[in-house]
Amino acid sequence: MTEQLTVPPDRVAVDEVVRVEGVSRTFGRGEHAVHAVRDVSFAARRGELVAVRGRSGAGKTTLLNLVGGLDRPDSGRVRVAGHDVTTASERELLALRRGTVGFIFQTFGLVPILSAAENVGVPLRLAKVPAAEREQRVAVLLELVGLGGHAAQRPYELSGGQQQRVAVARALANEPDLLIADEPTGQLDSETGRSIMDLLRAVVHARGMTALVATHDPALIDMADRTLTLRDGRLLPD
Repeated sequence: MTEQLTVPPDRVAVDEVVRVEGVSRTFGRGEHAVHAVRDVSFAARRGELVAVRGRSGAGKTTLLNLVGGLDRPDSGRVRVAGHDVTTASERELLALRRGTVGFIFQTFGLVPILSAAENVGVPLRLAKVPAAEREQRVAVLLELVGLGGHAAQRPYELSGGQQQRVAVARALANEPDLLIADEPTGQLDSETGRSIMDLLRAVVHARGMTALVATHDPALIDMADRTLTLRDGRLLPD
């Protein structure tokens, strides 16, 4: 039986999807300690695409991992769609990552032996969605990202931009409240990267979800609704 998160009764009405309060994360100890995130606080609303920028090592990936439940803070609190990520059990975090949060990575993360449609359908299989409903949803998602005619192709038969579009469709499969994208255009040329950012922005605004996108590309940052800037693990004032 698939573990399910308890959904707060007012979840749909909540405008604030992400709330981070005084979060810090340090790796190592003593003189070798790395303070990746230092006392960071912010909130993100439904229908908002937030860019997280900063140089390499500024703490972008660590912050996204803390919000998405892939890591736990040393101090502070993280809430996503009404759920307290900080105190959640491992089973609750797994359910959160399968249903409430969708992830998009720089390296695409597609399964090489699976077709585009099968890759998009992986989260739906894990959620035990019936086959007929799963196939219909996959077809709709591939059309949404402009790959309706590429359902049977495997990742090596697709361009980098097309592979990332498959990854976007997969992240949307379980209709998450939050999309987390860590340098999603890092392996793409500037034109293709801009088209992926356009796609993310359109999806976020049309579906009323929230997206946190880590990037250092000024052209892509300008496409966001709001920008958070990290330096040495600290969030700089707007």
